Amino acid sequence: MPTIILTGGGSAGHVTPNLALVPELKKRGYDIHYIGSYEGIEKTLAEGAGLPYTGISTGKLRRYFSLQNLTDPGRVIKGVGEARQALKKIAPAVVFSKGGYVGAPVVWAAHRLGIPCIIHEADLTPGLANKMCFNFADRILCNFPETLQYLPEGKSAVSGCPVRTELFHGSRQAGLDFLGFSDDKPLLMIVGGSLGAASVNEAVWKALPELLKDFHIVHLVGKGKGNESVQADGYRQFEYINKELPDLFAAADLIVSRAGANAIFEFVSLKKPNLLIPLGTAASRGDQILNAESFEKHGYSRVLLQEDLTPDSLVREVRALHADPSPYIRAMSESHQANAVSTIVDAIEEMVRKKGEKQ
Repeated sequence: MPTIILTGGGSAGHVTPNLALVPELKKRGYDIHYIGSYEGIEKTLAEGAGLPYTGISTGKLRRYFSLQNLTDPGRVIKGVGEARQALKKIAPAVVFSKGGYVGAPVVWAAHRLGIPCIIHEADLTPGLANKMCFNFADRILCNFPETLQYLPEGKSAVSGCPVRTELFHGSRQAGLDFLGFSDDKPLLMIVGGSLGAASVNEAVWKALPELLKDFHIVHLVGKGKGNESVQADGYRQFEYINKELPDLFAAADLIVSRAGANAIFEFVSLKKPNLLIPLGTAASRGDQILNAESFEKHGYSRVLLQEDLTPDSLVREVRALHADPSPYIRAMSESHQANAVSTIVDAIEEMVRKKGEKQ
């Protein structure tokens, strides 16, 4: 039975799409092994999904000056060596990388060993770690059609974003029961991402008196970002939700979120009206702004820029979205995204077959 290596990490957005592939890969008869950092979120999520896990040394690839730039190359080199040892032991048929600085050493080591690699790029413009792997990848897949202009010709294609099947099987009533809410108000779900969104959290907390007039609210604040002093009837906050997430999505009438690619593709797949607040260029390379602009152009999302975020603007935009969500639902319903899970697993199988023909 062939083994597929999944890799990628640093945030949940680099892990959950990998885990979305697992049921289909297992259905088609593959063993799966995850390679990530020693103690990153990918370790928690992969082991929680029952996957064998190998940790390697990692170092962040930065575009800006940091004293860690002096030490991280050594960690990356060590990680390449550790990945090489793991790959020789596991002997996978294919490596599938969701990107991020965790995946780069694995892709580089696999290339040296002659193991085929497939990379998936989530954002509209490629991240640095993925760009540094393009020459070593046999196939590059992406979420956005606009991304193809940035990818090598001849080995790149649009696959869409793999979404976990369990997200489609939540129960609205179970979500409301979990939160302790009645069904007398619409539910507003606010998603800060696995790393949280401090400025969004602060705006939400200041806007609570107004928002709670119209909505019940569930707020995913991010790990370590909770504020126990914020308590109100109709408001629940959690640092992170896993098992109950499908039920919360089923219960949510509106979603406010950052604009990480994987999360926003989940909203479209679930046809949830959403307000995106992309991370600004002061704290990122601007990829979330481009993601949000694309979704706004296609009619899937409203967008509130980080520099325009205030408690008042947040309340105004949420109310505007709730006043007429039908155009967004219609646009999402008419989206012609491919079945990303099947498309990606088909690409993996094709790579396995080609490798077998060469042997």
